[in-house]
Amino acid sequence: MKPRLDVLPTEVIARHQVQKATPLHTSTLGSSTLPDSMLESARPRLAGAALLYASGYFGAMSLGTLAWVFLAGEPFVLNRGYAIAAFFIALSLVVYFLARSQKVPAHTLHAAGAVFGVVGSFGIGLGMYSDPKFADNPWGVSWVCVWMMAIPLIVPDTPRRAALGAFASAVAGGVAVFFCVAFFGDPVPSFGSLAATWYPNIVCAVLASLEARIIYGMSRDLERARQLGSYELVEPLGTGGMGEVWRARHQMLARPAAIKLVRPEFLGDQAQASLLLRRFEREAQATAALASPHSIELYDFGITRSGTFYYVMEYLDGLDLDTLVHRFGPLPPERVLYLLAQVCHSLADAHRLGLIHRDIKPANIFTCRMGLEHDFVKVLDFGLVRPVETKADDRLTADTVMTGTPAFMAPETVLGHDIDFRADLYALGCVGYWLLTGQLVFEGKTAMEVLVHHARTPPPPPSYRSELEIPSAIDDLILWCLEKEPDKRPQEATALAHRIAALVLPAPWNDDRARHWWEAHLPRGSSPADRAAADSAPSVARASLRS
Repeated sequence: MKPRLDVLPTEVIARHQVQKATPLHTSTLGSSTLPDSMLESARPRLAGAALLYASGYFGAMSLGTLAWVFLAGEPFVLNRGYAIAAFFIALSLVVYFLARSQKVPAHTLHAAGAVFGVVGSFGIGLGMYSDPKFADNPWGVSWVCVWMMAIPLIVPDTPRRAALGAFASAVAGGVAVFFCVAFFGDPVPSFGSLAATWYPNIVCAVLASLEARIIYGMSRDLERARQLGSYELVEPLGTGGMGEVWRARHQMLARPAAIKLVRPEFLGDQAQASLLLRRFEREAQATAALASPHSIELYDFGITRSGTFYYVMEYLDGLDLDTLVHRFGPLPPERVLYLLAQVCHSLADAHRLGLIHRDIKPANIFTCRMGLEHDFVKVLDFGLVRPVETKADDRLTADTVMTGTPAFMAPETVLGHDIDFRADLYALGCVGYWLLTGQLVFEGKTAMEVLVHHARTPPPPPSYRSELEIPSAIDDLILWCLEKEPDKRPQEATALAHRIAALVLPAPWNDDRARHWWEAHLPRGSSPADRAAADSAPSVARASLRS
């Protein structure tokens, strides 16, 4: 349900207070309080630790052999140490490949990592204490202690389970001594040797338990900070002048979404903070008011207890038109018309409500897969939107009169005149120019030089700057949008859409052609949205932060 536009900010905030959310996954070790993000983040660390364990064991045996044979001059003898080393190197490599495999669930791997921590201590103990000289020369603080202290960092766990694991590791390292006595006939160490060995292990187990408690508390705090209403933040997508945008998922619906937020630390001084928050609220309300399917959809809007403002949008499976041209080059004219017509639909809806977008540019227009449709356009980022009746120096939209992006700015904006809907259509003409040629209408060494060109210089037709064949009718269409005088441009987005629809091309772009293009260049499974869908509901849409 979209928020009403006639409510006060405090009323909006009150209805969207943050709710406590339950993590989606839990560890299989017996508690439901382990955050899902903590489980998954242990995967690369466990892989690295297992590989380091194998390398350390191999290096220690190799160096010992070299010292024994080449430095001491003793003959090489294949003894039990090599068998022990081979077993634990193989075991650690198994753990490494399990951690690298995405087929192993995170909670299963987490349990395996906890067991590996205890077994790893036993293996280190066997390697160290199998020397018969240990009976007379206790090791004291050993590599077992180092391994025990590292485990809470590698595989974080709840305080209780981490403490059990730490003391089990301390005991396992000591048990290795009796294993050597029982199976290899080693001499029984003196009580003093055992005490000097076990005492550091127990002390390190206590320290490891405290370490695990601190890490767990910090992880839980981070997890709570990443809960916004019914949504959980998953990964950052970008940062802009007004804050951040994150990929998120709904706790109950498993629906991917994009959350745009402004944290208190982004706001600067009090005056700037007030301006940004009011602009942020305006963007949310403007987006919520839009009914066109070609405008980004707003799911929710509110403020957290920590003072972070946020709103939740659909998460797009596609790419913006700026990226599209950079990756694949200029588009065929029929596809350009297909995309521009959909942008006109979004702008016509916004203009109907009296809203000027003021930042139409390729980076703010996404082409997507939407259900069974391809090249479905979504217009984003209504952060600079302004009601047409608002004065041009409205402080909610900028700190200066000129707002927008220089390469797509209408002449009347450059000259400081009042603007209306036709400024958006000029910018759309610049977008069409970019899509057809892969070049901006005007370029310059500085932004001011570009602005002067927009205000004074007649643009060359797109066909003059492209190796592709561009029909003269499309040249005329783009130049119509790029007229310096607003009265000579299309007077509304629907007029531009009608002219686009009236153009007849030999091979018009349609959904079949779009689908073939997407299957050839961006097959399902290759986009970020497809990867996000692996752990959530159907792939929907991605939103971007371009303020």
